[in-house]
Amino acid sequence: MSYIDGFVVAVPTENKQAYLEHAKLAGSIFKEYGALQIIEAWGDDVPSGEITSFPLAVKAKEDETVVFSIAIWPSKEVRDSGWQKIMDDPRMQEGENPMPFDGKRLIYGGFEPLLTL
Repeated sequence: MSYIDGFVVAVPTENKQAYLEHAKLAGSIFKEYGALQIIEAWGDDVPSGEITSFPLAVKAKEDETVVFSIAIWPSKEVRDSGWQKIMDDPRMQEGENPMPFDGKRLIYGGFEPLLTL
C-alpha cells in the first residue's frame, strides 16, 4: 500500500523562483530515494480563517504565499528508509540547498491512504 507525506509552509512571495529551485533539487533527491511522485502547489485560493486555516497554521505573513506539497511513496517502509537517506544526503544540508522560507513554520506528516477514487 502506498504512503503519502504532506507538507504546508509559508514562503515569502518574492522567493517563488528560489522555492521552485529548492523544490526541484529536493524533489529529485526524494525520487532518488524511492518517492514515486512529488507535487508542489503554490497557493492561489487559500483563505484565512478565524479559527483554523492553512495561513493560520503556518503563521503566514502578508507577503507570504502558502505552499502545499506531497510526496507519494510505494510504501511506508520505502518512505522510512528514504527519509533517513534524504536527511543524511549532503545535498539536503542548508549549505547546499538552503530553504527559502522559515523552516520552523513548516508543517509535515505521514499519511496512510484511506480512499483513492
